[in-house]
Amino acid sequence: MFFKKDLFLRPESQIEPEQFTHIFDSYYQRLYNYIRYRIGNSHESEEVTSQVFEKIYRKISTFQPERGSLEVWLFAIAHHAVNDYHRQKKHRAWFSLESIRDLISRQPGPEETALKNEDHHRLLAALDSLGSRERNIIAMKFAGGLKNREIAELTGLSESNVGVILYRSLQQLRNLLEGKE
Repeated sequence: MFFKKDLFLRPESQIEPEQFTHIFDSYYQRLYNYIRYRIGNSHESEEVTSQVFEKIYRKISTFQPERGSLEVWLFAIAHHAVNDYHRQKKHRAWFSLESIRDLISRQPGPEETALKNEDHHRLLAALDSLGSRERNIIAMKFAGGLKNREIAELTGLSESNVGVILYRSLQQLRNLLEGKE
């Protein structure tokens, strides 16, 4: 691996700039996607992501590889930052229609835009029907790109429980979107 193992065993040590650059380059997009999914506003997501990387830089000496992987540690920091953001803002919505429109890269025609807006509205309503734990696990899986094992480490659930929650949540979303519920 890129990191010197003994770097993380000495609390007084500081991360070397090229190591932090490697962490930033490797994880920025995934952490941003996870945060964006949970917050829904691109500007605020960028701000929270920058706060996460500031905290990573300040706290890297506390990382203990024997307790878990670097990736899980990074996503735990992001998870706590998002929770802090929601506590401070007292937001209820996980993301807005505006944030979905920002993610669309091409310029569709008016009919396609109307159909997509209707689909996005239905998806947002379906996601809103899930509990916060289910929405968080879906965000970690699909926006953060984490494996079930890593989600289990972050949430304190078993890996099989994470799989069951994902399966049931996706079934519930499918049923809602197909009009079965």
